[in-house]
Amino acid sequence: MEQLQFITHHTTSYGYADGARMALKGGCRWIQLRMKHASEDEWMSTGWEVARLCRQYNAVFILDDRVDLVGPLHADGVHLGKNDMPVDKARSILGKNYIIGGTANTPDDVRMHASRGADYIGCGPFRFTTTKEQLSPILGLEGYRQIVGFMKKEGISLPLIAIGGITKNDVPALLDTGIHGIALSSTILNSADPVEETRMIKGILDSNGLPVNRILKKKALL
Repeated sequence: MEQLQFITHHTTSYGYADGARMALKGGCRWIQLRMKHASEDEWMSTGWEVARLCRQYNAVFILDDRVDLVGPLHADGVHLGKNDMPVDKARSILGKNYIIGGTANTPDDVRMHASRGADYIGCGPFRFTTTKEQLSPILGLEGYRQIVGFMKKEGISLPLIAIGGITKNDVPALLDTGIHGIALSSTILNSADPVEETRMIKGILDSNGLPVNRILKKKALL
């Protein structure tokens, strides 16, 4: 599974697809299309554009929440928040050939998603972030250490992806906690050069030499 995930967001300078394009150009190969409060037309038009970009760069294409659009947009899977559809229900709809991730903030969240068949865990927030509504309690480095320790004790081997207010300076310390990778949004979009920022962060991740426990792309033949 990729160590760097980019989650789309819009700013005064960039739209959702713009961010995906820059992250891909900088070397990211996992895009989660998140568009809270977007219309159906926007989901379809932007979704098709981001899907095309992901195919161009051979990147994983994940939708936030929208299980119903995974098929129409030819996405590789879906990421489900704590208040979204349960992972096992999404699995019953999508089948085994799609990637399904779940959001966690506590060990109990991790255990729940693992028992329901999640492929990976998006865990956070690391610190305060304005890109996430209804923010869960801040974890910090110690929070990740505790959750990683819990997962080892419970024999849960799912990739744990840290999210929430992470900057490139945080990456080495976060990796030292035992997480698999990180998900970013504002750190890339608010930088002076989003492409170069992505490239630098990717380089930091690569230089740490973390074993790559890849989830094979589960793209269905649609």
